[in-house]
Amino acid sequence: MLGGMTAHANELAVDVRGLRKRYGGVSAVDGLDLGIRRGEVFGLLGPNGAGKSTTVEILQGNRSRDGGEVSVLGADPATGTRAWRSRVGIVWQDESAPVELTVGETVRHFARYYPQPRDPREVIRLVGLEAKADSRVKALSGGQRRRLDVALGVIGDPELLLLDEPTTGFDPAARRQFWDLIRLLADDGTTILLTTHYLEEAEALADRLAVVARGRVVAEGTPAELRRRYGGEATVTWTEPDGSPRAEHTAAPTRTVAALMHRFDGEIPALTVTRPTLEDVYLRLTGQEAVR
Repeated sequence: MLGGMTAHANELAVDVRGLRKRYGGVSAVDGLDLGIRRGEVFGLLGPNGAGKSTTVEILQGNRSRDGGEVSVLGADPATGTRAWRSRVGIVWQDESAPVELTVGETVRHFARYYPQPRDPREVIRLVGLEAKADSRVKALSGGQRRRLDVALGVIGDPELLLLDEPTTGFDPAARRQFWDLIRLLADDGTTILLTTHYLEEAEALADRLAVVARGRVVAEGTPAELRRRYGGEATVTWTEPDGSPRAEHTAAPTRTVAALMHRFDGEIPALTVTRPTLEDVYLRLTGQEAVR
């Protein structure tokens, strides 16, 4: 175990301190700190170039780092053994399955890479491809191929599953089916790190989130905590008796509504109360907030 990190060994699946990675003169990751608890779904959010994919590659042991301490399942990925690698599953943005094999052949083939794989039939059933077990990979839809990628990511029965933008290009129905699959894996005790551009996806799946900008974590917490800390004021809108619309930005919307009820003596025409969304918070934290 890395020095100074032993106190977290039992509670953290991933413990990152001061992670740095440069490409030439560009800092892709610039002092990033991250802690992911065992058994949780953790979302990593950030714009393109923020350092998300580089961080995932370092956690998996696929890329070297220039500085910082990293512990994944109690080991340094830079020196991870084959036994350690079998405990970490990963689903990249790019498909990895050979297109000429069938679904069943592909999953059974990948199972041979691991010392104690899950039952291939069980995994195919888990990802919802039981009816496609004898179909060639090239005949699958895009959503079905991503399900197969997840099957290959979990066939080794990993303790930690890394998902890098797993639903890019999905239609809404396929995306929600994929969410159900991730929830099943989480319920089974798998620790999951998810990078995504979809704020709705992060809010639906993640127990906690970290927002990354310019290679650093700029905020971390549950979706509700992030909205509360960084969301700013709520907006109360209504219509005056003369038909003119009104809006008030306030940190105390309940008080505003109570005052309006008193003034209108009951029903308030066209009343709405809009609180900051996770998207509002994300745009503010990453410096992309539109001027109101």
